[in-house]
Amino acid sequence: AVVSTQSGHYGRGTLIDLIPLLVVNMSEVDSNEKQTEEESAEYKKQLIQQVLELQNTLDDLAQRVDSVKEQNSKLKSENQVLTQYIENLMSSSTIFQNNNFSK
Repeated sequence: AVVSTQSGHYGRGTLIDLIPLLVVNMSEVDSNEKQTEEESAEYKKQLIQQVLELQNTLDDLAQRVDSVKEQNSKLKSENQVLTQYIENLMSSSTIFQNNNFSK
């Protein structure tokens, strides 16, 4: 078996010499995989939480839009009634019948 040394030279070693290197490297890989899986799971959990919060916000905004549309519709209707009322008052008043205030 060929063993890499810190200086970069390759020398001949036995399989027994390689076992500690393999054990250390495998435990590092296992540790890194566990960390990556944990980080990935945490990141996924955070993303799900953010999506749920955004869905709730969107639902709240949609309800608010519906409420404002309804209020706007009521105000338009009231405005039409008031406009008609004012026009009727003006047409029945002698002050507005003889004078034309439009420019």
